[in-house]
Amino acid sequence: MEKPECKVKEDDKVIVISNKYPKAKFHYLQIKKHHQDLIMHMHNVACDLAKNHVDHDFIMGYHALPSMFRLHLHVVSTDFDSPYLKNKKHWNFFITPFFLHSSDICYQLHYEGNIKKEIQWKYVDYLRKTELKCHKCLMQPKNMPDLKRHLLAHINK
Repeated sequence: MEKPECKVKEDDKVIVISNKYPKAKFHYLQIKKHHQDLIMHMHNVACDLAKNHVDHDFIMGYHALPSMFRLHLHVVSTDFDSPYLKNKKHWNFFITPFFLHSSDICYQLHYEGNIKKEIQWKYVDYLRKTELKCHKCLMQPKNMPDLKRHLLAHINK
């Protein structure tokens, strides 16, 4: 911890510090000590889930700016065969750098002690507007229906 004088309390699971820029008379931050244990457990559970579907490949990862408050790991088969994959934004959230692969996150936590991924809103907007492209070949469809037809061709190979 950078400034030990900011530490208010500590136990085996958390450190409590005074907020550097408090928004009230008392403003504390409670920080989990061991992110790596939870992240590794989530990664291992994801790998076990993928093993249940030996005929499919999977990607596992986090959205750089999640849509839910709670930490959640996406475990997604790479066929992307779903009626809910409707627009470019849905697609690009899984095949651009916006998707943070679980193995990379585990590595960073283990060797660097934190996750170094700076995502700016303008960058996210860029990712949302990135042109469609197949994640398995060089095909660049004009729209989602074309992409979905193309993905079915990969499934049927």
